[in-house]
Amino acid sequence: MLNKALVLGATGGTGTVIIAELLKRGVETVAFGRSMNKLEQLAGVLGNPTGLQLRTGDVFNSNDVYEAAQGVDVIFHSASIPYHEMSTKLLPMGEAVMQAANKRGVKVVAVDGIYPYGKRTDEQPIDENYPKHPHTRKGKVKLEFERMFFSPGPNQVKGMIVRLPDYYGPTANEASYLGSTLASIASGKPGMFIGNMTVPREYVYLPDAAVMMVELAGREEAYGQNWNIPGAGVISGRDIVRIARKASGTSKAVLPVGAVGLSILGVFIPVMKEIVEMLYLTKEPLRLSGRKYERLIGPIPSTSFEEGITATIHSLMSR
Repeated sequence: MLNKALVLGATGGTGTVIIAELLKRGVETVAFGRSMNKLEQLAGVLGNPTGLQLRTGDVFNSNDVYEAAQGVDVIFHSASIPYHEMSTKLLPMGEAVMQAANKRGVKVVAVDGIYPYGKRTDEQPIDENYPKHPHTRKGKVKLEFERMFFSPGPNQVKGMIVRLPDYYGPTANEASYLGSTLASIASGKPGMFIGNMTVPREYVYLPDAAVMMVELAGREEAYGQNWNIPGAGVISGRDIVRIARKASGTSKAVLPVGAVGLSILGVFIPVMKEIVEMLYLTKEPLRLSGRKYERLIGPIPSTSFEEGITATIHSLMSR
C-alpha cells in the first residue's frame, strides 16, 4: 500500500499522469522539478489538490532528491533526458536517484522505454524475458542504466523498471513521437509524423499507463523486476491522423519525416538528429506482452485509440 510518493520529472508527460493517478487514490504526493513556475502550473491544472506538495531541485543532486524523499514510500523516477544528451547524462542522473533512495531506504519505480531490446525477431509480442541486444547508442546506455539499477550492493533498495512503448495523451509533450503531430492537428496547423505512416505500431495512452504503474508500485512482490506496460494494440500513422482530424475538425497536411528530414531539422533542433538511429522502430516495431501484468494485477486498462486520441485532441484544443 502506498501512503506517500515522490515523483521526479513531475511536469513531464509521464510524471503528470502518475501524479494525477496517485492523487486519485488518495496518496500524498511530492512533485519534484526544476521550475517552481511549472510546478505551480501543474498544480493548477490538477485543481490545486491538498495532497500535493511542490519541491524544486536538481535530479542530478542526490541531496536534493534525498531531502524531497522524506517520509515517502516510493520514488517514481520519470525524469527524462533529451536524446542528444542521453549518452552522457542518463547514468549520472540514475546514480544520484539511487544514492538518495538508498540513503532513505525507499523503493524506486523507474520509467523507461523499449530501446534496450534492439531489433525485433518474429517473436511478437515480447515478454519481460526477451533478450536485450541493443544496436544503437541509446539502447546501449539504457541497458547500462538497467544493470546499474539492479546491481547488488550494500543497503540496495527495492526497485522495478516499467517499460512503455511509444505513448500519447493530453500530457505528452512535443518531445514524444506523437506529441508534436497531435499538437499541430489540434491547432489546425500543418504537421509532421516521425517515421513510416503505414506500418502499425504500438502506442499506450498515458492515463492507462499511469494506472498500471501505480498498481505495480503498490505490490511488494513486483519489485526487483522489469514490467511491460503495453498499449491497447497497434495503429498506423494514417489512422492516427484520420482520428485526430475528425476530432479537431481540421484537415491540414501531415507529412512523414524520415532520416533525411530529421537530419536537416537536427541542424536547428539537436534532438531531431538523434532520433534518426531509432527509426528502425517505425519500420519493424516491437509489441509488448502484458501477460505478466495480467497474472499479478488483472485486466490491462485499454482505452481505444478512437477514444484516447479524441480526448487528447479535445484537451489540447481547450488550452
